[in-house]
Amino acid sequence: MGRTSDYELYQKVQEENKEALEMLYDRYEKLLFSFSFKMLRQKELAEEAVQDVFMKLWRKKGLYSEDKGKFSSWLLTVTRNACIDLIRKQQKNEVEILEKDIDYERTESVEETVTWNEERESLKEAVSSLTEEQQDIVEMFYFKGYSQSDIAERKKIPLGTVKGRIRLALKHLKKIYRERGDKYGAENLR
Repeated sequence: MGRTSDYELYQKVQEENKEALEMLYDRYEKLLFSFSFKMLRQKELAEEAVQDVFMKLWRKKGLYSEDKGKFSSWLLTVTRNACIDLIRKQQKNEVEILEKDIDYERTESVEETVTWNEERESLKEAVSSLTEEQQDIVEMFYFKGYSQSDIAERKKIPLGTVKGRIRLALKHLKKIYRERGDKYGAENLR
């Protein structure tokens, strides 16, 4: 008997099957905690974010459907949003991220981080090969939850420059993955 798919487990959770929720928790807790800790930099807040995500899975019906993409990518998007909510609570006026700033391209970027979290050490090495400017912007955008507009304002550079640096950084990372023969990593960088 093969492993139960994430989608099948999610469907069972929708039917209030506690064992299915436990299986999803066991499958994703470490990844979600690591991702949350990278954004929040506090163990307690990261644990809270993970708890929030699984409470949403349990309480809210119909959040996920297969047309939203890979379950793990969607789950990381939910986690990212939970982290942003916690950042907002902790630093009310300091970090303002508007929902309208979270566009389709940015959602894809979060999906990319799912793959990157699975290859954590490889990613650290690849990111360290970026220019300092690119590293800084990638850190702010992907791991601290700043919008491109916020980065432009904080760095006092044009929005187009921010977008260009993110694009170039992703292009550079994709090249590195291809050179390493990591087809899986290169295909998931868009």
